[in-house]
Amino acid sequence: MQIDYKKQIILNSLAKIVKKLRGRQSQFMLASENDISTSIISTIERSLKDPQLTTFYKLAEAFNLKPHRLMKMIEDDLPKDFSLIDR
Repeated sequence: MQIDYKKQIILNSLAKIVKKLRGRQSQFMLASENDISTSIISTIERSLKDPQLTTFYKLAEAFNLKPHRLMKMIEDDLPKDFSLIDR
């Protein structure tokens, strides 16, 4: 598998989880209440943006999660034995 394809799998998982956690709250409200750009949230939810680490932390805090919990949710959503590195 190519790295871009594998990266897209991770971005798709992040997008799905952010949408689920956001629920009925608008992207605008999530953004404005948590010092995150609405456009960044939009691109994350469309699997177009690989967020910076600081943005990832803000997202986790916005959902009242520790960053490792958000990462675990993504990890659990990925295919079994997923790896970015071909071994």
